[in-house]
Amino acid sequence: QVQLVESGGGLVQAGGSLRLSCAASGNTFRINPMGWFRQAPGKQRELVAAISTDGTTRYGASVKGRSTISRDNAKNTVYLQMSSLKPEDTAVYYCTADRGIDPIYYSTASMWDYWGQGTQVTVSS
Repeated sequence: QVQLVESGGGLVQAGGSLRLSCAASGNTFRINPMGWFRQAPGKQRELVAAISTDGTTRYGASVKGRSTISRDNAKNTVYLQMSSLKPEDTAVYYCTADRGIDPIYYSTASMWDYWGQGTQVTVSS
């Protein structure tokens, strides 16, 4: 099993920035890729960003250009730097990981095996 623990959520004003972190532990052998989804009340879970061990990234349309995902493979940790935040970015952000997904399926939440508990991000106007 793999455990994912997120940190860094909170309240931020519109236009501000936030950095989320997620550390994987347990059986982390061949964890690839890692990523972030978010889910706002009444909405489906959507891909924010994903990254493979070789650094290949995918971003959701709603955050592209405003977010950067990175990872430290040695620490099994993934980061999400978000800037120019908007009230519509308010959601629970979930860290996710898997041992192998074709990048064309990164945006499909059901394809990912491991999930964190989520961290709330609230952007005030």
